[in-house]
Amino acid sequence: MKKLLLIAVLGMLSCTSAQAVPELNVGALYDYLDSGKSTLLKRVRNGGDSTAFVKVSVVELVYDDQGVPREVDTDGLALEQRGLVVSPARLIVPAQGIQAVRLLYRGERDRERYFRLRFIPVLPELGDGFAVDEAEANRYRDSLKAGVNVMAGYGTLLFVRPDDTRYHTPVQRKGEHLHVANQGNATVVLDYFRQCKTVGESCVAATKHHLLPGRSRQFSEQAGAVFHFELLEGESRKDMVVER
Repeated sequence: MKKLLLIAVLGMLSCTSAQAVPELNVGALYDYLDSGKSTLLKRVRNGGDSTAFVKVSVVELVYDDQGVPREVDTDGLALEQRGLVVSPARLIVPAQGIQAVRLLYRGERDRERYFRLRFIPVLPELGDGFAVDEAEANRYRDSLKAGVNVMAGYGTLLFVRPDDTRYHTPVQRKGEHLHVANQGNATVVLDYFRQCKTVGESCVAATKHHLLPGRSRQFSEQAGAVFHFELLEGESRKDMVVER
């Protein structure tokens, strides 16, 4: 998930004084809501020296036949029309503090669904849902006024698995290529994926790959003859070593 940078220029660029700013930590960038579960608690930490006022927005990701996603905004829909409800959608996280946000899924579970959540620190204003008065908002803005502040927000992904979850992930080695197919109805994860010259030795840096239902992925041999990864199918984790 790419880090989102929200740059707020407050004051003169020539000012060099150190500034206290919020520093968010939203935990895992990928979350999974298993079948039979409808709620998930996510904690937002602020490791900075200033209070964080955080807006949480939600979009649903809808994939076309080529696997290209488009975002469908759900924030403007009535509560009963939203597949995913985030509560609260406005967080005030004190410096060195923590707050929790609850994710409640209310939609259909006939297929897997995907949602992108964005946690974005903002400058509070009167009437924007943070329940602060004008004097409080002004004091906060004044405290950040010197210099250039870079307040970092984050995007995370939520995978909502279908009720009747099925996994079937054939893995085949064909010469210099590794072919992995997801023939189930829920996303599988190839975790700690790496190539090695020999089993467990001289490996390149590990990566993570999500494979959506109905999709396949082919990896070409680059750094060695052995593929190592952990295949995650829901709560099942399998260590995979695929040689020539």
